[in-house]
Amino acid sequence: MIDLDRRQFLAGCASGAVAAVLPSNDVLADATPRRSFATRGVVLVPEDLTLADWPQRAKAAGLTTIGLHHQNSPLAVIRCVKSDAGQRFIEQCRKLGLEVEYELHAMKELLPRAMFEKNADLFRMNDKGERTADVNCCVHSKRALEIICHNALAIAKVLRPTTGRYFYWGDDGKPWCRCPKCRELSPSEQALVIENQICRTLRDMDPKAQVAHLAYSNTLTPPMNVKPNEGVFLEFAPIRRRYDVPYEQQDPKLAEGLHALDANLKVFPRDTAQVLEYWLDVARSSRWKRPGVKLPWNRKVFLADVETYRKRGIRHITTFAAWIDTNYKDRFGDLTFIEEYGKGLSATKTQK
Repeated sequence: MIDLDRRQFLAGCASGAVAAVLPSNDVLADATPRRSFATRGVVLVPEDLTLADWPQRAKAAGLTTIGLHHQNSPLAVIRCVKSDAGQRFIEQCRKLGLEVEYELHAMKELLPRAMFEKNADLFRMNDKGERTADVNCCVHSKRALEIICHNALAIAKVLRPTTGRYFYWGDDGKPWCRCPKCRELSPSEQALVIENQICRTLRDMDPKAQVAHLAYSNTLTPPMNVKPNEGVFLEFAPIRRRYDVPYEQQDPKLAEGLHALDANLKVFPRDTAQVLEYWLDVARSSRWKRPGVKLPWNRKVFLADVETYRKRGIRHITTFAAWIDTNYKDRFGDLTFIEEYGKGLSATKTQK
């Protein structure tokens, strides 16, 4: 973690008070010893475990971490982990020294929709002034936050990450509450209210627990009126960026340009910040329609992006690798991009 003096220095930089002495990103990059990223990961969906040697492939590529994800429900991940295949996966990761995490759009389980009939005030208000149980919640409902934290703790006891890092995201890019109180908070601020509360609750069980703030889609703009509690870390996921051009060469005016990452790094600690990328995401490349297409792996763009993140002081990188399963291997065969991805995150400078 950054010590107090360093935090104060960065806070001053963010406010402009010490801008004159802050070196540029390029200077920082040149002065920083080259080292491997602390987290070098992939995020899979349960079906990907049909490729039974994923842990071995990850280890051989020099990766540190495998995350399990489901687009809509933690329950699907729980069923996966409890299955025979899931148990074998967990045991293989343990033997190989791989960390296991769970990255979840969890709101429907954290605040069950069935509660709406008797407790409408727990749920969000739409732009028409109507309470609705469609997505997310009302973050100004004390009872809603209590239920969310209770259920987050229950899920954590089943899906216990080996890293102590927990990922409870809001509904996938969906609207947040527009009630008279909540509408004063941006989507990212509403998400952070929940994340702060969950982190506080989880730390009763695990004093070192950390909780991700997902900067993604409608939460890309950094929170300004709500501050992250200790233990809440940034997870930046630029899903709408291009992958045929290096990130640093893309239009800086785009909503998901690098300026969004830089803005979030002024709010959240840089040393714990994680980038969640889509370099290996067959599902995204296939527009989430099966059968999946062959991954348009662009090693040159990937390596350029790695250097872009490295010079910003990012120490944690993972990528979705959804739909790289036994069916993908049978149809396309070549999976060498997994090894190229792992090597690109290593300490040794890779030939482009």
